Formats: sequence, C-alpha cells, structure tokens
Amino acid sequence: MSDAISFLSPRADVLARRAQIVADLTDLLPPECLVHEARELVPFETDAFVSYRRLPLAVALPRTTAEVSAVMRYCHRYGIPVVPRGAGTSLSGGAIPQEDAVVLGLSKMNSILEIDLPNRVAVVQAGVTNLNISESVSADGFFYAPDPSSQLACTIGGNIGMNSGGAHCLKYGVTTNNLLGVRMVLVDGTVIELGGKALDAAGYDLLGLVCGHEGQLGIVTEATVRLIAKPEGARPVLFGFESSEEAGACVADVIAAGIVPVAIEFMDKPAIEICEAFAHAGYPLDVGALLIVEVEGSEAEMDATLKDIVEIARRHAVKTVRECQSATEAALIWKGRKFAFGATGRIADYICMDGTVPLSQLSYVLRRTAEIVDHYGLRVANVFHAGDGNMHPLILFNANDPEDAARAEAAGNDILKLCVDAGGCLTGEHGVGIEKRDLMRHQYSEADLAQQMAARAAFDPGWLLNPSKVFPLEGRPAA
Repeated sequence: MSDAISFLSPRADVLARRAQIVADLTDLLPPECLVHEARELVPFETDAFVSYRRLPLAVALPRTTAEVSAVMRYCHRYGIPVVPRGAGTSLSGGAIPQEDAVVLGLSKMNSILEIDLPNRVAVVQAGVTNLNISESVSADGFFYAPDPSSQLACTIGGNIGMNSGGAHCLKYGVTTNNLLGVRMVLVDGTVIELGGKALDAAGYDLLGLVCGHEGQLGIVTEATVRLIAKPEGARPVLFGFESSEEAGACVADVIAAGIVPVAIEFMDKPAIEICEAFAHAGYPLDVGALLIVEVEGSEAEMDATLKDIVEIARRHAVKTVRECQSATEAALIWKGRKFAFGATGRIADYICMDGTVPLSQLSYVLRRTAEIVDHYGLRVANVFHAGDGNMHPLILFNANDPEDAARAEAAGNDILKLCVDAGGCLTGEHGVGIEKRDLMRHQYSEADLAQQMAARAAFDPGWLLNPSKVFPLEGRPAA
C-alpha cells in the first residue's frame, strides 16, 4: 500500500467507543444488515482504487430510507464519521473508509419502485445497478442513457455521487442531465426531497449541487431518472488512423462541424491490442489509433451523417473505415470498449486517470501524455470518451514494486495538471475522491475552494460525511 496520500487521523473518542457503537447499531438494524467482525470487514476496506486500504469501524447495510435515517441520526449524535458506499467501483477512492468511520452501504436498497412511461421516468432505489434500469424498460422501447463502462455493477447512487457519464454521454449527457429528483437523508437523519417527475423544480437548483457531491452532502436513497425512447436504429463504425494525433484532430473537426454522433470513443495502439485480444471484435491492428463512432436514427439519417464524418476523416488520412454489418458485430465492437479496463487488468496493474480537455487541445494532450509516461519509464494505454474530451489514460505499472507505484502516481498527477493547464479540469466522471484531492489547488484558487467548502459545510457542519475526500486536508474550516 502506498502512503503518498494521507487520511485524517481517526477520532480517538470514536475508536474508544467501538464496542458500544456496534452494540447500538445492532439495536437499529437486523443482524443481516450490520457487519462488524474484522474478517467480514475486509471486502469493504477499499474500492476500485486499490492502492489504499483502511478497515472501517463497522458497515451498515440498511434496507429502507427509514433505516438510513436512523443510522445517520445516531452517527450525527455521537460524532461518528460516515462513508457512503454503492457498488465500490469508484476509481478515485471515493468509497475508501477510515478506521473511525461507519460505512453505509446501499446494496440492499436495490428495487425499482416505479416505471412511469407516460412521463418517461423511473423511480429507483439507490442500490439499483445502472444497467438494470435500461433492462427493465427495454421491452417497452426505452433506455436510461448514462452508461459507464462499469454499468453492469455500478449503482445509481454512486452515479449520482460522481455525476457519471459513459460512451453515450456525448449526445445524451451525463447523470445530471438525466436526473430529475432524489430522496436524500441529511447528516442529522432528516429526509428531504429534491426535484421530482416535473422537468423543472421550484426554488434553487439544489439537485444540481447534489449531483456530483461525492457523498459529502447527504445519502441519496432514491432517484427519479429520465427515460429516453430508443432510436430507430444505431450503427457503430470503426475508423483507424496512423497516429493518436490524427485521430484526435479528426474528433475536434467532427464536433466543430456541428456533427454530434451518439458516441465517439478513442483507443490508441496499446489499447487496441489489449481489447482485441480480449474481445476479438475485429479491431484493425495495423493502425496507431482507433475511433468508434456511433450514429443513430433512420437508415437515411445514419447514411447522411456517416458520409459527412467519413469526409472529415479522409482529411486526416484515415486508413480504415468499417461499418458493422449485424447486431452481433455491433455488440462485439462495444464489448471491446466496455471491458477495456478489465482487459487491461489481465496484463498489468494500472491507474486509470480521468481528466477533461478542450477538443482543440486533444492532439497536444495525447502527445504530452505519452511523453510524460515515457519520462517515468512506464507504459500507457489510452481509451476514453473522445467526443467530450474525457481522457482515461491507463498507466501500467507493477503494484508489487513501491518505486514503480510511486512513479505511476507521479505520472498520473502530471497528466492531470496537464489537463488543467490545457484548459480542462481534474475530473470528467470519476470524481475527486482521495486521488485528486491534493491537486484541487492546481485548478482552484483559495477563494474558490473556500466557497466550495462553505457550501459543503452548510449541509454537514461537522465534516462527518466522507471526511477525507475531495478537499485538501490543510486549510479546511474547523468543524
């Protein structure tokens, strides 16, 4: 385990009362909803950012909003930190606990409460998986648009916490564009409702503040999400280029021309080779970079859009243009992309970065990313949402070598700084967590950070919710 990122010191008074806290939680929850034995806590010690681990004090797994409220009310009364947890797929350490914290997991709250097709919304509990929403309405011709690569496992509560996106966010937007309302439990146990089925809610846009809050403003237990009608047709097309720079320039020109495909995904040569070995999707292996461009609509609409995109690609010396010919082929093309992170894990340990850049800077940032990683003596595979400039460099390293791990973290930090300096930001969809917390000052002034922390403290004055995350530990207001 690396020690480069620090955590807040555990509260001694909370640690000293551990036995009593467990006993009190036992009174609030049935036995199957509380985990407190040391060996049973191990699965909760980290999330998908596996470089850091901490055993929590206990894990509460409530089944209802009322049970969440009871746990929050108790923890608030006795000054016990709480770390919210969905499926644990966070790549920024957003769900990593600390020794004095109760992890509040929402995995048992996994029911779809209502499908309202006339209003095109679904009401779901926070533990429902992203993909399950689309599967529940697919037969009726609808889907839920945000589709993170982890959509098979990640849950809607975590998606709201990180404002997750996915391959199709270019056209349909990220979570905040598809979220209409939430039920949320505040730090003191109060239950509030924000938004609802209406397209616009009265008052301040607190829902916009909550989406992306990384579990620091409250615990979302239910969500009302937008459902979208399936398009008449969809067609992914593979474009192969000589270099990453040419592929990046093509993406910028497509968007500049006013063309908005449903998705534009990017892979460089290392990523192509890794994903093809796993999915056997027919990716071209003789190119330096690949774009997966998906268009949708009627056959005539798709043909017209693709004609314009192909013309732009030819200006960038495109080597390969291949349209899928069947639903099976389309599924294979997306299988390679959706499982890119898992496929990479078969060959090496890696850190997945998550910065955004203006499309006009995409080619430059790709070139500099390669130079940065090479400077640290490491390798990188790039696979990301090119249409909205959301970079995901996978920095390959040996996790069993502390020096190698330190170099990987240093390279990742330099890449994120590069994204900010190029006019982008530290995160597109993975959140800040602990990973980017100490880089916040590279993007924000002290006045900016103070304003953000003031908004956070309005919801949680004692900084009990996910306390080691998002904001630098130094310079925080006194709780």
